[in-house]
Amino acid sequence: MAPDFPREWFEFVNPEDPLHTFSIDLTWVESHWNCMFGTTACHGIDATQSDVGCCVHGAYLADEEDRDQLYDAVAEMPPKFWQNRPDGVDAYIEAADPAVLEPWLEWDELDGDDGEPEPALKTITTGGACIFANRAGWPTGTGCALHQWAVSEGRDLTVAKPEVCWQVPLRRHEAYEDRSDGVEILRTTIGEYERRSWGNGGEDFDWWCTGDAGCHTNANPVWLSQKVELIALMGEASYEVLAEHCRRRASVNLQASPHPATVKAGVGGHDVS
Repeated sequence: MAPDFPREWFEFVNPEDPLHTFSIDLTWVESHWNCMFGTTACHGIDATQSDVGCCVHGAYLADEEDRDQLYDAVAEMPPKFWQNRPDGVDAYIEAADPAVLEPWLEWDELDGDDGEPEPALKTITTGGACIFANRAGWPTGTGCALHQWAVSEGRDLTVAKPEVCWQVPLRRHEAYEDRSDGVEILRTTIGEYERRSWGNGGEDFDWWCTGDAGCHTNANPVWLSQKVELIALMGEASYEVLAEHCRRRASVNLQASPHPATVKAGVGGHDVS
């Protein structure tokens, strides 16, 4: 679907912090998007290797906590889940030498807040995709090894996977701003991780899922299907404000600007009682 269409927004103050305001894209969180990675409905951002979905470039780590959680996941994940597991993983974990870079990571660069490139850690790419991306034919299935292991073991995906991976297709943007009374507040905006969210490169993708009706097949809306991820992004108290607002809207079928991909898919009418 075309990227520019009317959207509804819900703005509220964090009940636990009067200086923190949320702006939520209701059109997105009330959509029925569903991740189709590992199925024929996922065409991948690179048509020449559709089985790796959106994992072509590897994952940039957000911070040291993100790095530590990925280390813990690798240390616990059985080899059977990971097709491209490096030979030196066991020896690396046994040696526990913090001076040596993890064999699944490499140094790269990302633009900082000032627009200048800064050193950044990311997962290695192998064979044209993230080292954790299992290909078609692997016994545990096509898709992210970390995701498969976490689901199998009932682990929290927001801990088992790098932050950028579990957030997509949700996009959080945070910025400080001066309120009209001169008080500085933090505004957190949560919406759809569309093509443009990837930067200029997103327009070059062969395909992207959030605008494809074939991926808007979930029986539940995003605010329910992505509850764990939204709580990680917002906190439980703020999530409940959003959820209650969405429940009330659903009870009276109030949705003035639905996502066009969900409309095209003909999905809706969920029970949110």
